[in-house]
Amino acid sequence: MATIKELAKLCDVSIATVSNVLNGTGRVGEETSRKILDTAKKIGYIPNMMAKNLKQKVTKTIGIITEDLTVFNCADIVDGINDYLDQVDYTFLLGNLRLYKKYNNMFYHHEGYKAQVEEEFQIMKSKQVAGIIYVGAHSREIKSIPKNFDLPIVVAYGYASEQHVPSVIYDDEKGAYEAVSKLIQLGNTSIGVVTGEQGSLHTIERMKGYQRALFEHKILCDPSLIVEGDWTVDSGYEAGKKLIEKGVSAIFSMSDVMASGIYDCANEKEIIIGKELDLIGFDDRQICTAFRPTLTSMALPLEQIGQHAGKIIVEMIEHKTIDTSLLHKIECRLIERNSIKG
Repeated sequence: MATIKELAKLCDVSIATVSNVLNGTGRVGEETSRKILDTAKKIGYIPNMMAKNLKQKVTKTIGIITEDLTVFNCADIVDGINDYLDQVDYTFLLGNLRLYKKYNNMFYHHEGYKAQVEEEFQIMKSKQVAGIIYVGAHSREIKSIPKNFDLPIVVAYGYASEQHVPSVIYDDEKGAYEAVSKLIQLGNTSIGVVTGEQGSLHTIERMKGYQRALFEHKILCDPSLIVEGDWTVDSGYEAGKKLIEKGVSAIFSMSDVMASGIYDCANEKEIIIGKELDLIGFDDRQICTAFRPTLTSMALPLEQIGQHAGKIIVEMIEHKTIDTSLLHKIECRLIERNSIKG
């Protein structure tokens, strides 16, 4: 790897001149600056960010801890963080706990989970990061954040139980409200809902949105049209069968995966989705475009969650303040496809 000393020698200038050009400081002529930048690119010179951070009063490296990068939401959130940090000239170190891979979907009930999280926070601190963003694999109350940690912390895709730790999530309730309102605008009054598990925060908030949409449009909420699922294809199939037998004209599925089961059920019963049955999912997974007809779904603002988390952590670092609003909700967006009437 090329060094700053080698770069200075190739350009026949001092190390101080190279440093001024790369950091945008001091006065260096345009021709010399161009020569240094072009040469740096040609030889693949990469500044030593760790060394640079040590010389600054405020380091410009953020630690990002993900519960598991293989879970569908994590990569896009990290990309959003990366995007914002690039804009403000910060860099980041990434730690992947791989909890889903190690302990399965219910990893947060595993005995060693909390200790592993706390250890990763200490590892990040030892690398002299200025703050840490913790990215959840499931949106829930996260109880593993170390208490009295002396670096700024932001939680993305979850609620922090630790006091004074701001969290960035998406607005489940409003997303569900808009999805069901769309079904009502299409002329549906008999609208079934396939929920997630009862204890899930997603289920609770999305049920609020479903009920608010019905109430505001003066449609009586029929408890028999609320069928519990568990986020799986099979539960979507069974719930879809019950709702179709009830004669609903539309279904709001609280996940795209469960909507997949509803497609299977509708195909068996020769019901045409998008014509005889309107269907809207939630999450906007890649599978939405693989269905026939393609699935209308509420898209999660994953990159925006990451960008907002990045903005908060930088503000906390540079202004040495605690974000007092604590809970930030980012709006979802309905992606209309062919599973509803055009």
